[in-house]
Amino acid sequence: MAVTDFSYQADDHLKRASGEDVPQPSLRDRLVPPMPGTAMWGWLAPLAMMLFGAILRFSYLARPREIVFDETYYAKGGWSLVNFWVERKALGTGENPIADNMLRNGQTDIWEKCTPATAAPCPDYVVHPPLGKWMIGLGEQLFGMNAYGWRFAAALFGTLSIFILARLARRMTRSTLLGCLAGLLLALDGLHFVLSRTALLDIFLMFWVLAGFACLVVDRDQARARLVTWYESGPASQEGPWLGWRPWRIAAGVCLGAACAVKWSGIWFLVAFAVMALLWDAGARRAVGLRRPYVGTFRRDLPTALGAMTLAPAMTYIVSWTGWFASPLGYGRNWDQATSSGPFYFVFDSIRSWVAYQLQALSFHSGLKSTHPYQSEPWEWPLLLRPVAFFYESPKRVCGTDNCSQAILGVGTPVIWFGALLALVAMIAWYVASRDWRAGAVLLTYAAGWLPWFYYAVMHNRTMFIFYMAPLIPFMVLALVLALGLIIGPATASQRRRTVGAAVAGGFALLALANFWWLHPVLSAEVIPYTEWDARMLFGKGWI
Repeated sequence: MAVTDFSYQADDHLKRASGEDVPQPSLRDRLVPPMPGTAMWGWLAPLAMMLFGAILRFSYLARPREIVFDETYYAKGGWSLVNFWVERKALGTGENPIADNMLRNGQTDIWEKCTPATAAPCPDYVVHPPLGKWMIGLGEQLFGMNAYGWRFAAALFGTLSIFILARLARRMTRSTLLGCLAGLLLALDGLHFVLSRTALLDIFLMFWVLAGFACLVVDRDQARARLVTWYESGPASQEGPWLGWRPWRIAAGVCLGAACAVKWSGIWFLVAFAVMALLWDAGARRAVGLRRPYVGTFRRDLPTALGAMTLAPAMTYIVSWTGWFASPLGYGRNWDQATSSGPFYFVFDSIRSWVAYQLQALSFHSGLKSTHPYQSEPWEWPLLLRPVAFFYESPKRVCGTDNCSQAILGVGTPVIWFGALLALVAMIAWYVASRDWRAGAVLLTYAAGWLPWFYYAVMHNRTMFIFYMAPLIPFMVLALVLALGLIIGPATASQRRRTVGAAVAGGFALLALANFWWLHPVLSAEVIPYTEWDARMLFGKGWI
């Protein structure tokens, strides 16, 4: 598990500048550096990080028993989808307090009683695509319509994301140790932890974005290996070969389509990753010495990339609406009209109704300006200036004092988030100095997931929250791990540098662990004295 293969071009540049001889690796080793250690440790170590994260996320998952924050929409939507294929209106108004109270008492008959004139079962107007709610509904089917059931899927996919990130970081750094560090830091992030224990959509968006990126990194390695094989044995060419259908790129398109089917903000990552993947292709063709790498990318890679990154995501998104298409009871479905004139008209009118629904939802998102006590602006998110109180109660005399607090605070672990800011600055400097693809990929992803919200803040004054950063948390961790890898240095660095670097990385991990442990009571609804809750408010009482 030692850091043995994490080499950087920047170190080689410095050595050459000082007159040192730097051995030249083979073309294959340059384009596809060998993976470290044994395959067994490459799987077991990330699995250990995932197990650690699972213990944190599944412990007391049903605490508190009642609906918290926007679970009032998504827990009910998931149950409705797996039972009726469409989302029904629940009892009550606003945040459905009547239905919330019924669920707390174990009652699941929470749907409005509708007459035939109102097209029972009262379709609900929803503004997010259905996939995330289908995923929540899976847990409810397995464990019932209760707090554990509606939070199970979030905990499961949040835990799986730890494993994916550990494997991804290992592949990107060629270091099992740094891969495990990435998994550990993600397990210890407060916002990731809270979203993994709450039936909201953002943890699923994060999962599919991360999975899509991981698939593209695997595709990058495999495509470069095929390109080297062709170069070593194939005929001369100025453009290079077609590299096949590339199933990992298709898988990436499916994952990114799934991200869009959870929340529309997944489209920003889809566009950014599609461009990034083509730039990787051109870079690989240039690296093997082809004279027309960009022409080769345009002619050989672009056609299949269009299918993988446009058709596959589009089909995935449409399939996520299967329940709406198959049922006459969805909002805006117009079933009677669609079935009035034969199969061709049924398809045409169904698509027309569906597109009209999408446009209506788009209008809602663009015009969302209702105020909320925990809303915040994008420029506040990296600094943790405005967290979200998912839950707060003041139980009496159950914590050894008269004033007790029970809270779920949606906020990142400060050591990780503030460290990530410094790491992102380091990524900018590293990319400018060496054009390393890893730094560029992290920076592009961060920009794709953060900068578009500035448009909505400035042009639309849209209501937004810090948990919109959820898809970026794994990439903040990647920035940290890459920066710590730079500090440790490659295997050829001096023993002193590597020892000091390893101490810095280990010290940072311990600080993150201590910071998460300190915050844990206000992230997990543990009942503590009010004074202890107050001591954990980073910027004083006005912070929340």
